[in-house]
Amino acid sequence: MISEQEFMEKLSETRRSIVERVNIEPQIGIILGSGLGGFVDLIENPVAIPYHEIPHFPVSTVEGHKGQLVFGKVLGKPVVAMQGRFHFYEGYSMQEVTFPVRVMQALGVAGLIVTNAAGGINPAYRPGDLILIKDHINMMGDNPLRGTNLSNLGPRFPDLSEGYDLDWRQRALTVAREVGISPQEGVYAAMSGPSYESPAEICFLRTVGADLVGMSTVPEVIVANHGGMRVLGISCVTNMAAGILAQRLSHAEVMETAQRIEKQFVRFVQALVKALA
Repeated sequence: MISEQEFMEKLSETRRSIVERVNIEPQIGIILGSGLGGFVDLIENPVAIPYHEIPHFPVSTVEGHKGQLVFGKVLGKPVVAMQGRFHFYEGYSMQEVTFPVRVMQALGVAGLIVTNAAGGINPAYRPGDLILIKDHINMMGDNPLRGTNLSNLGPRFPDLSEGYDLDWRQRALTVAREVGISPQEGVYAAMSGPSYESPAEICFLRTVGADLVGMSTVPEVIVANHGGMRVLGISCVTNMAAGILAQRLSHAEVMETAQRIEKQFVRFVQALVKALA
């Protein structure tokens, strides 16, 4: 665990490297989940920086995560999009997983739209549904704020009673109706992965109130809240979780469903950027 001074020096070096290459000040950050990276095609005059060219950035290793930061405008609103994220199960620390959120904060980003591919626990959901996250359950066994608090970035004990901004969710529900999406909300449970959950684990999660399950998002949301960002979370239900249906799970199914609904997802997020920025 590095000291606060060392972390801030790393963050400053990363920010300098990006600012030297990009002349835009993004208002909104967007993290694109598995199979949902096509949103970047909407970004006007894009400037893409591969992760391996950014100091101190990890590198994506999962199929469906291209691995670059893309800067530009969407409907005239300045944004930065992560085309591919980092996961705890890849072997990265929680601090490494969430480092890009810290970089967004250092660049002046005030709000974060975080997306993911998730398994549906709520039997009312169907593969292809887009669900707004209203709360989460952290079952990953770790927290990105563990250790020395980065006091220059946020408080020791941040409040998560509205981790997913209520006003933004209400606006997003309206936008969903306008673009022809059935407005739904749910609670997202984050597991460490990479194995999919067992039927017994899904039964447990359903009992404690989870509607969705995945292997990401929660660390990023915790850090975003720590740094004072507003957050909107969107899950794409790419499959029903273990035991909900009598079928086995595969990453191929996740990618296939994400690609099938990508156009609808892109249209939704585009409208959200306009409504939220």
